[in-house]
Amino acid sequence: MQSVRQRIDKVVSSGVPILIQGDSGTGKDLLARFIHDCSAAPETQFVKVNCAAIPGALLESELFGYEKGAFTGAHSAKPGRVELANDGTLFLDGISEIDMSLQAKLLQLLQDGQFSRIGGQEDLHVQLRVICATNRRLEQEVALGRFRPDLFYRINVVSIQLPALCERSEDILDLAAYFLEAHQTRHNIPAKPFSRAASRLLERHPWPGNIRELENLIERYVILGSEEAVSNELLSWEQTHATTDTPVDGHIHLKKVTRQAVQDLEGKIILSVLEANRWNRRRTAIALKISYRALLYKIRRAGLPPKRGMIVPAAETPPPAASAN
Repeated sequence: MQSVRQRIDKVVSSGVPILIQGDSGTGKDLLARFIHDCSAAPETQFVKVNCAAIPGALLESELFGYEKGAFTGAHSAKPGRVELANDGTLFLDGISEIDMSLQAKLLQLLQDGQFSRIGGQEDLHVQLRVICATNRRLEQEVALGRFRPDLFYRINVVSIQLPALCERSEDILDLAAYFLEAHQTRHNIPAKPFSRAASRLLERHPWPGNIRELENLIERYVILGSEEAVSNELLSWEQTHATTDTPVDGHIHLKKVTRQAVQDLEGKIILSVLEANRWNRRRTAIALKISYRALLYKIRRAGLPPKRGMIVPAAETPPPAASAN
């Protein structure tokens, strides 16, 4: 992210087109707004167009507007998003979803700042910065014939690749703190900072939904007010997605795999019985017909909370000799 910031600092005042690429939820929208806010004219319009959410037949009129009588229902002229963004920033999110026929008109806009409304007889001129974003590899789209190469080269003057959240794990807690403060203000609900144990759980989660998934989780925490609910959700994900790696040569240690599968199943059973007994560990031990010390060890080994609302890493030490099995 430091390299991303350095690249932005170099181009933010130039007005050249910028292409932001990255997986869904990595913050492409936030980065585009940040670039606009750091520009020489942050008070100008920032106009976003979600290209994937607007059907192709409507996207042209949404972008470029139309004249009165251009089609049935066009009772008056309407400016498009391009005109609204004049002197400011036009952000095209999901640029890869634009139809080939519309790509040619967009190319003209980028080449000379000219376009025409649907049904219009004259070219209009605008001065704006265009920022595009996509979660696809546009080089592959060009190779497959789904995206014009000349348009790709035009929007790819400066390219920024946003990493997945799992590749920038050192930022997770800072982002969590930011979203915690933001959603406390938004919902007017005070919330405690995460405990050290829960913070470790946040850091080790792979975040397949990236920053968007993290923000949604923090918002649920603020609304529900329960660290336990968040911790159990992440633990449940880990247990559900736990996999056994098979060597490429096809050989595998059956006893090791079986032992791990038994431990995973044991952890799920213990968690279920703990919840049924409202996390009373002595009653849980009685229900499972094992000793209290054995239950504590199995809880640590499975990485389960020792008590409601807490998380500890799985134990790596062998069970105590006095523990019952």
